[in-house]
Amino acid sequence: MSILKFNNGNRLFPWNNESLKSFLSTDHFFNHDFLDEDSLMPAMNVKEHDQDYEIEFAAPGFSKKDFEVTIEDNTLNVCGQKEKEVEEKEEDYTRKEFSYNSFKRSLKLPVSVNTNQDVKATYKNGILKLNLQKIEEAKEKSKKIIEVL
Repeated sequence: MSILKFNNGNRLFPWNNESLKSFLSTDHFFNHDFLDEDSLMPAMNVKEHDQDYEIEFAAPGFSKKDFEVTIEDNTLNVCGQKEKEVEEKEEDYTRKEFSYNSFKRSLKLPVSVNTNQDVKATYKNGILKLNLQKIEEAKEKSKKIIEVL
């Protein structure tokens, strides 16, 4: 069984609608990809092994403390939030820059995931990696070969 993306209906931007996309794309102010919900989400890989599932998120520029990973009602929620503010004061001027990056991905977990066991989460070189263990019954299932006639 594979892990499927759970669409919780939340939009990253409140202005994410077709009429605004059309208006902005005619003026070439933003390209269409900028306003797509998935274009602002980190890339994700899901691998199924005999003993566990391995999920990787590409989230460069974040630190370990910027993530919140939870499991609730058999749904894995991964949130990342980073704020940065730089202020430069000189005699005649003040320059202030800030940035704010955040994302949230939710995945409905298959019944083969052992949600009672701890999830191992590591962040290294811009990749957040999660390991979710399978329940024993799922690990022991033998492969059934079906003959094609």
